[in-house]
Amino acid sequence: MQAFTVLHGVAAPMPIDNIDTDAISPMAAGRSTSVDLGAMLFNNARYNEDGSEKPDFVLNQPRFRRSVILVAGQNFGFGSSRERAVWALMKFGIRAVIAPSFADIFYDNAFQNGLLPVVQSAERCAAITEFLQSATAPVATVDLERCIVLAAGIETPFSVPAERRLALLEGLEEIDVILRMAPDNDGFEAADRKTRPWIYSVTT
Repeated sequence: MQAFTVLHGVAAPMPIDNIDTDAISPMAAGRSTSVDLGAMLFNNARYNEDGSEKPDFVLNQPRFRRSVILVAGQNFGFGSSRERAVWALMKFGIRAVIAPSFADIFYDNAFQNGLLPVVQSAERCAAITEFLQSATAPVATVDLERCIVLAAGIETPFSVPAERRLALLEGLEEIDVILRMAPDNDGFEAADRKTRPWIYSVTT
């Protein structure tokens, strides 16, 4: 998994609540392994029926075509537990989503695949959105090392579970994190064998 430390770049404002996984990556995107998931990101909102781009959609606008951060509304990623939604965002180039809240399954899927979900207050998201919509250079910074978001000249903190933060900072897959815990597990088992030996007895 690609490590995530400090991300600085174009941020796209999408101030919509309840963006579900079907909207992020439609069912059609899962019908073939050769589909370009990034090209089909937000497919129904991004393209007309003839395949032409909708010019008003944020990611079709020249300023936001190279977005690496998305700023969204409440309950981002709710609905079906499609991991493909995370893959589609990352294939497009987005590595972080900032929102007031995330659906639980999407939140977990994001960390497992190297996408950072950043929780900020609704007021802060609204302020960042307003800045991005009017800024000549609509950029923001998500710093996982310091756990801060920098946008519109203001720094605000965020928090992530410690084990998730470590995995992203070092680019560790879940199995790598588990293997790192092996010495602690072995130590616990050795101590536990002394205090509760009957747990480990083998009967034939």
